[in-house]
Amino acid sequence: MKLYIGNQNYSSWSLRAWLIFEQYQLEVEVEKLTLFSTEFYQTLEALTPTAKVPTLIDDETTVWDSLAILEYVNEQYLNGCCWPNDSLRKAKARAVACEMHSGFLALRNELPMNCRAKRQVVLSAEARKDIQRIDSLWVEQMLKHDGQWLFGDWSIADAMFAPVVLRFRTYGIELSPLAQQYQQKVLNSDSIKTWLKQASHEQDIIIEDEAGVER
Repeated sequence: MKLYIGNQNYSSWSLRAWLIFEQYQLEVEVEKLTLFSTEFYQTLEALTPTAKVPTLIDDETTVWDSLAILEYVNEQYLNGCCWPNDSLRKAKARAVACEMHSGFLALRNELPMNCRAKRQVVLSAEARKDIQRIDSLWVEQMLKHDGQWLFGDWSIADAMFAPVVLRFRTYGIELSPLAQQYQQKVLNSDSIKTWLKQASHEQDIIIEDEAGVER
């Protein structure tokens, strides 16, 4: 398998797809492309109709979109272990993952992922509402699963929210105690530590993702 990703400092969607390989130590060749560069578009236009990252190539199969990649790897290589076994919990985990996949637009626009930075921004009411919803979701799941991952064991839902954890760290977003506990669990995980270490070696600056001011 070969996974195409963007800059690890900035590419939140790349992180989501990359995490499942790192979490389960699956063999994959990772090719990192500089976002918005000529090489980025020339490489991806030959592989995927969207010319976006992440894109996964597995023999004759091409999968684009983070959630689609997570689902594909889970089904093809992990016997479905990245969702809860119980059908009701699985349905909720999928709903939670899809809520992140398609929602929280204000948060995404106002708090772009920027792993290396410590920034501060003036948040809109819509972004504050997004943060409140995420905080309450994390608290609810922490209470149900004794402070473990969102659904007990690590799942695709955790992959979907991992970039949010990093965004909250970058912008110094205040969270309730249980939400902070979840954030710290993600930050302490070996996979996220590896991602952050690799991101720290990058030197590209993407102005569009340098929101706010230094703090």
